[in-house]
Amino acid sequence: MRAPVLGFAAAVLLGAVTACGGSGSDELADTASTTTTAQQPMNVTEVVGGLEHGWDVGFLPGGRVLVTERPARLTLVEGTTATRVRADLSDVYVQGEGGLMGMVVHPDFDRTREFTMCQTYQRNGQPVDIRLVTWRLSPDYRTATRVRDLLTGLPINESGRHSGCRPTIAADGALLVGTGDTASDPTIPQDRTSLGGKVLRIDLRTGEGLPDNPFASSANANERRIYTYGHRNVQGVAVRPGTGQVYISEHGPTGFDEMNRLQPGRNYGWDPSRGGTVDHYDEDVPMTDLQRFPDAVPPLWTSGASSTEAPSGAAFVSGQQWGDLNGALSVVALRGQKMLLFLLDSEGGEVSSIVLPPEFNDRFGRLRAVRRAADGALYVTTSTGSDDKLFRVTPANSGG
Repeated sequence: MRAPVLGFAAAVLLGAVTACGGSGSDELADTASTTTTAQQPMNVTEVVGGLEHGWDVGFLPGGRVLVTERPARLTLVEGTTATRVRADLSDVYVQGEGGLMGMVVHPDFDRTREFTMCQTYQRNGQPVDIRLVTWRLSPDYRTATRVRDLLTGLPINESGRHSGCRPTIAADGALLVGTGDTASDPTIPQDRTSLGGKVLRIDLRTGEGLPDNPFASSANANERRIYTYGHRNVQGVAVRPGTGQVYISEHGPTGFDEMNRLQPGRNYGWDPSRGGTVDHYDEDVPMTDLQRFPDAVPPLWTSGASSTEAPSGAAFVSGQQWGDLNGALSVVALRGQKMLLFLLDSEGGEVSSIVLPPEFNDRFGRLRAVRRAADGALYVTTSTGSDDKLFRVTPANSGG
């Protein structure tokens, strides 16, 4: 690997903004949480450059890493060498925010060599849907072959806007998928027969909803897949180690980005249709509309009206080597061009403080993915569109 490019102590620079009641996002009070100084410096090492919108990261045996690139490219990283994986991705619809997006390596990869990716799909040059496709990697890691369309029919916008699609393996082996609402049909987020603007919980082998899902008794197959609804554009899905708790990062309209802890079957309050009273995608509505939906779940954190972070990937920091950052939720931001580390209370229901590591703050441009490797290192991608990077992040005292 290349030499570390930065290594400064992380300092708490921002108080958490938490939901404190009220009837909508405009009434979610900005409350500064307790702040402490994090004494854990980081090493940030560039692994490879030359990527283009590196969207997600998956870990393979032998320290190899797979990276999806939005312009329909799949890259294998071995050491500091990046090699294009041969795969027929000609049906990927690359437009705006759409293309090759999130991915997960299957837990039984050693046996099956399978992984699943989110793809915007086209036929005859026309966008059809967003789908989850399972692939098999060859023994030499150089070729990927399509195995099955795991799940089709996620809505798509011709512009590619709000394509979402971040898959993550839950603690129980279920596949969780955060989706976007396409910023088109305003009824999608609240429509439980649509897969857009949701977090799905499905079987990794069949794509079907699991029998203990909140709406498992529904006659509609899509509704049976839904874990939570009323979302705008979910970009990060992370599972808290040792608890099974699921957290997401989500793009708000102007301001009001959110970090949420998921509660099965609950509504998270985004409704650009204003209860079906308008036929256009109205973004001048609260991100969490507690007036229209009094039982909606208020965000665990919101950026509020004054700032837009555009939070993307999310992963938990884990390992004693991380010191007082162990257990923090790491969320990387596109517009904000930073990493936010949310320190949670023991129950996971409150944010006690937010750490902004200066190693990332406005230094590398837009940040898209963050994933935790088996050794506890974080891998982060940039998404500027030109010579994007894959970084490996370790605590400075770990020797990593």
